[in-house]
Parts: sequence; C-alpha cells; structure tokens
Amino acid sequence: MSLVFLLQPHPCSLFFHNPMLRRRLSISLSHFLSHNHHHDKFAPKSRPHLLCAQVLSLSSPFSTISHHPRRPIFSMAARNTSSASSQQQHGHTNRLASEHSPYLLQHAHNPVNWYPWGEEAFQEAKRRDVPIFLSIGYSTCHWCHVMEVESFENEEVAKLLNDWFVSIKVDREERPDVDKVYMTYVQALYGGGGWPLSVFLSPDLKPLMGGTYFPPDDKYGRPGFKTVLRKVKEAWDQKRDVLVKSGAFAIEQLSEALSTSAGSDRLPDGLSEHALDLCAEQLARSYDPINGGFGSAPKFPRPVEIQLMLYHSKKLEDMGKHSKADEGFQMVCFTLECMARGGIHDHVGGGFHRYSVDEYWHVPHFEKMLYDQGQLVNVYLDAFAITKDIRYSRTARDILDYLRRDLIGPNGEIFSAEDADSAETEGATRKKEGAFYVWSSKEVDSILGEHSTIFKEHYYIKPSGNCDLSRLSDPHNEFKWKNVLIERNSTEALASKFGMPVEEYLEILGKSRRKLFDVRSKRPRPHLDDKVIVSWNGLAISSFARASKILNGESEGLKFHFPVVGSDPKEYIEVAEKAASFIHEHLYNKETSRLQHSFRNGPSKAPGFLDDYAFLISGLLDLYELGGRMFWLSWAMRLQDTQDELFMDKNGGGYFNTPGEDPSVLLRVKEDHDGAEPSGNSVTAINLVRLASMLTGNRSKQYRQHAERLLAAFETRLKDMAMAVPLMCCAADMLTVPSRKQVVIVGRKSSPQFESMLAAAQATSYDPNKTVIHIDPTNTEEMKFWEQNNENIALMAKNNFASDKVVALACQNFTCSPPVSDPGSLRVLLSSPKKTAFG
Repeated sequence: MSLVFLLQPHPCSLFFHNPMLRRRLSISLSHFLSHNHHHDKFAPKSRPHLLCAQVLSLSSPFSTISHHPRRPIFSMAARNTSSASSQQQHGHTNRLASEHSPYLLQHAHNPVNWYPWGEEAFQEAKRRDVPIFLSIGYSTCHWCHVMEVESFENEEVAKLLNDWFVSIKVDREERPDVDKVYMTYVQALYGGGGWPLSVFLSPDLKPLMGGTYFPPDDKYGRPGFKTVLRKVKEAWDQKRDVLVKSGAFAIEQLSEALSTSAGSDRLPDGLSEHALDLCAEQLARSYDPINGGFGSAPKFPRPVEIQLMLYHSKKLEDMGKHSKADEGFQMVCFTLECMARGGIHDHVGGGFHRYSVDEYWHVPHFEKMLYDQGQLVNVYLDAFAITKDIRYSRTARDILDYLRRDLIGPNGEIFSAEDADSAETEGATRKKEGAFYVWSSKEVDSILGEHSTIFKEHYYIKPSGNCDLSRLSDPHNEFKWKNVLIERNSTEALASKFGMPVEEYLEILGKSRRKLFDVRSKRPRPHLDDKVIVSWNGLAISSFARASKILNGESEGLKFHFPVVGSDPKEYIEVAEKAASFIHEHLYNKETSRLQHSFRNGPSKAPGFLDDYAFLISGLLDLYELGGRMFWLSWAMRLQDTQDELFMDKNGGGYFNTPGEDPSVLLRVKEDHDGAEPSGNSVTAINLVRLASMLTGNRSKQYRQHAERLLAAFETRLKDMAMAVPLMCCAADMLTVPSRKQVVIVGRKSSPQFESMLAAAQATSYDPNKTVIHIDPTNTEEMKFWEQNNENIALMAKNNFASDKVVALACQNFTCSPPVSDPGSLRVLLSSPKKTAFG
C-alpha cells in the first residue's frame, strides 16, 4: 500500500539500479495484500504497490515517473524561488532554530511546526496517534527550495501539517542513514526518487506512502500537496491497519532483499575480468560520440565511469591490445574536453556545476558540490599523467583553486556546497536559479570594452541569449537574453581568426574572465553550505595530495590564466594535510578511534558512516603516498580497524553503511552502487588491496581476505549489472593482479632531492596498480613502523641508505630493480609511452 508521485522535474534525482529487487518487492507486496486484504473493498485488482493511490482516489503515479529528469511545465514558479527567511521579520520559529544544519536552519521560520529527527518527534506522534510527515533534502537543492516556498511557507498547508501530522525535517547530508532507508523504499517500489523526498510514516517509523516534489495545488490531472495531505489523513483514519501492515511488510522485504551475502570466500575465477570487460563494453555502447559522455541528457559527470574506462584502457595496453585500448581512452579524453569546454564548467570562477540539462554539457543545474570537485580533479589528473596535455592539468588546477578560494574554512576544513539559486539584485526578495552565473551580451560589452568581441565569440555569447543549442536547454525561455559561457570552437582557430598568437589570445581571455569575476563578486552570492562532511573531505584530500606531485609533470615556465592561480604544486599537499588535521582534531575520538559524520559549529550528533571511513582512509593513503607524514598511514590503519569492527558483516562479507546502533534507522544496507559518489564498499575494496600491498604477515593476509570476502558478497551484481558498479569492477580486477608494483624511496626527507624523487615516482605515468612507499632511515619512528609491519621495507632502507643521496627501487614479483639516485633515471624506469588525445 504505497503512494508515489515522482513529480521529479529536476535532476536532484536518483534512479534505481536493482530492477530485480524492485520486482521482488512488488511481487511480495502483491502476495501480502491479496492474502491479507482480499475482502477489502479498497484493495486493487492488480499492481498492489498502487494501493494507496487507489485508496486515495488519486491517479497512477507511473504517469509521472520520468527516467530522464526534466524541467517542470510549471517552471516559472519553480525558477523564481524564495529568499532566505532572514531577509524578513520572522513570524514563526520552530524547533529547527536550535539545529546546526544549514538546511534545517533554512526551515526554522516556516509556519510548519517542524521537528528534527529524534525521540521527541517520535514520542509526539505516538502521543497524538498521528502519522509522521518526513521531508528530506539538503541546503543547495533547488527543488527543495521550491517546495518550501510553495508549501512550507504557506499558512494553509502548514495548518494541515500541524493539525494532522508530526512533521520532521532531515538534512540528507547530515543523516544519510535516515535518507537511505526511505529513499531505498521509494526507489525499490517505483524505480526512481530524488530530493525533496516526501514520505509519510507510522509513529513507529514504518513507511506508509512516499513521493518527491509535490506542487501545492492540483494540476494537469495530478494531485497537489494539499490534496495528498487530505487523502493521507482520510486513509489513516479509515484504513490504518492496512497502511501500517503494508509498511512493516515492505521494510521486512527490503531488509531481506538487501541482505546480500557471500556464497564463498572469493569470486569465481574469471569473473573479475568478465565484469571489467562487461562494464567497459556497456559504457562504450552508451557513449555519445558527438558531445562526449556516457548516456543522454541530462548529462552528469560520473567520474567513476571515467575511472573504469581509464583502468580498462591501461589493462588492454599492458596486454598489447593497443587499438582497443585507444578506443576507450579517446572516449575519456573527448568527454573530459567537452565537459571542460561546456557550461557545466564555471569558466569565470572555476569548478564544476552538478550536471547539464542538455546533451551539450551547456545549461547546468548550477549547484556546486564538493564530492564532484574532488573526483573530477582526480580523473583530470589521470588524463594529464597519461598525455602530459596541459588542458587536463589546467582544468585540475582550476577546480583546486576554486576550492581554495571559495570552499575552504579558516582552519583548513573544506565546506560542502554552493547553492544553485541566488537573488538577481541586492535586497531582492526572491531567488532565481543561475542568477549569479549568467550574463547578458550588454553586460559583457560594458565590462570588457574593446575585448568584448573576442570574448563573446569565444564563449558563444549572443544578444538574444545562447541557451538555444538544444530543445532541452531552456524550453520555457527562462534564460532569454542571458548567456551561459561555453567554448564551441578551438582556441587555436579563434586566435588565428583574430590574427594574434595563441598566448596573447589566452592572455586576453584570462584578463577578461578576471574582470567578469570582479563584477560577479559584487552580485548576491549563492548560499554556502559550510557543513564539513568527513567523506567528501576525504575525496578532496585525495585530489589535493595527488595534484601536489602529478602536476610536477607540467613543463617549466608554463603560463596560467585566471581563474587558475598557477600555484607551486607543493602548496596543494599543505591544503590536504590541513583538512586531514581538522578532521583528526574535531571529528575523531582518539579514545574510541571513532569518527563523527560532520561538523558545523561543533560535531554533529550523527556517527561516522561507512563512506566517512572508506573515503577518508583512501584520502589518507594518498596523502601518505604523495609525501605526507607516516602518521597518516598509521591513522588510516587504525580507522580501517574501527571500520571493520563497526560495519563489517563478519558472516556474509562486505560492509553495512551504518554501525547499526540507532534503533530509529530501520535498514542496514550494504551499498554497492557507484554513482555520483562511489560506494563505500567499492572504495573499501581498493583500500584493502592497497593496505595489503604495503604490509606483510598476518595483517596483510587479513586485509586481502576481507577484500576477497567483500567482493564475493557482490558476485551477482558484478556478474549481471557491472555497469552499476564500475569502481567495484576495478577493485575486483586489482585483487587479481599477482603483484602490485612497489616504488620504494629511501633517504632523508628534509633533502630537496627527496621531493624530486617522490614527484618522479608519482608524475611519470598512470598506474593504478602501483604503490609508493617512502622511508627515512634516520627517523626512528618510521623504521620502527616498518620493522613491525614490513621487514622487507626496513631492510631495503638499511641496505640502500646513503647520507648524501636519495635512492629509489622499483619492485614487482619479488624482484627489485637496481637502485637509482636521480629523478630522470626513475622516470625512465617507470615510464610508459605517452599517449595523445585527439582534439
């Protein structure tokens, strides 16, 4: 008995990647309802998951499900969204006013009597014997703002909610565990979901009905939110038993269906290679050769897919299948170039927006998320490591410099996101999506003067506006007269057209972007979500650390243009270390070795989740390998121990997403889908492989066994739905590599030569199956660590140390190269043939 209206016109959406689970749950509910309620006059004759829709006399939700998010037909109301409540005198204050989450604080002055997720709300629902209305979103979610303006700031809607329900507001970024339960419910039954997520619960938290965005009033034959509230109230009063039993049964079925377990201790022989090949083949079939990317509009940058294609290409190259390897590699290169040239890339201020609504990567959904930035930096760094093409290193720098300028706090912490919406003018009472980022042709003329012609030609700026490349770009003319910057022609061709050297042309563009940036900085800024999330910081720590060495592969004397700063790469590792130090100081309990999930004006109440541990461990391993202190490696190992204790399924293999200590969280899920963010299980599998390769003895053996058992738990997914788990496919293949390459650098870390050797080890080539270990034999603490954890490394350090030089050895298959003592020789030792991207 479930109601879902996926009026999901925006891309704050998810689509379910487990049709077998959806079908199983649907069949189970059908059997349950027909067996228990066959005499019920409200029971449907078919499609039982629509029972509540029929109880409520509402139209079929399937008429509104879209597998490609789209802009709404009521989009003018949606586009012109609200101002923050703080701009007006507060007429209401609710319990959210004492919370720390920016999203909850945005709703603190709604007339709705919101509660935060917690025992007070649960007890109030039981005391009043009313259902719970649960609304889940996040502070930079455009359509969450829309629903707030249309419904939660509406006195009539608020009265219905306050009279008939206990209303709970949840920040999905602060409580991903709660979000996961109810999003899984909606997705499993209806194939899609998104934010805002709107779910009705029984007082004991079982889901009764669910949906996403609801307009306030009935439109186009579809029910509005007020109608839904009245019908839910009616169903609760008249058919409560059916609702509650159906919700409890759905949770039971989900729990059973999601309890994947390993049938053996490791994957069958050949499955890893099969999954990797299958995933690459499926992605290649979805490749857009005209505009780049995998799949059609809306276009999301999914770095995990690019990682898979790069990994697969490298493997084919190593096998001598050069032509096949180059096919996948060119798909990646073209995709990265199209993304960087598109409007999804903020050409003026740096960084990337969430996705584009059209096939050209042009008109974006304008929010900027930290998890995108960190992952995108890494794939652009990988492309640069392979090609040495500065277009990729420049884009990586562009993103990192944006983060340094706009998302890093005073103590090195890295904030979560910037909103899509902002006021068009100072003091305006309503916000509009993209207002901060778009330009009129006249504005550009007045700001740039003599250089406006060059700039407008380069970025396709037109007096009528340029959001005309696709029917999907701006179907309702909301950006008429406005321009989203996009590069449609090559820099070299345009420089030639204007009769000037390329470098002079680039200099003009850089100075012009700086002028626009200065003007833009005076506009009302989008809301900054200054919440610090451990998992997303882990992704960013990785990217800053890797950039600190990989960018040493750039040619000397290379010129950069705004918004790229052109920093010394070594500055980036300092950013990574500060972010890691902030987490260690503020979000880590040294006595229990446990993490808290997030920080804003203090640590959140939520514990660390699987992603927090997995992503941070990955970042710490990168931080160590790229030249950070031994402390980071030691901490990563302690965190892995804690992760194993809290999240590992010791019987069935793999890791749950929560510790399982909060009774209000009804499901413990083993997440495997690699989507906008990689899954915690995929990242963990790679972490375990990396840790096992660094150490010897029982600890190494245990790491490897845990990785094997983890992957075995997801055997079915790897075999049947590889495209849903691209990073896990890489992890599975990594585990089959007989011996990872080890580069061991020995010498005094205070020596300038040490930094050069480390850069040579990291910047020379792309090799995801390489581990870099560095050791200073004069450091007693380091030697003790390696003597305890890998005697071979300690022995290598003793036998190859010379006080006047730094040496490096490359080891694989139990054989080490002769030591080399200069960066050039190390580069030759590690080098792969440089590849060239077309374009």
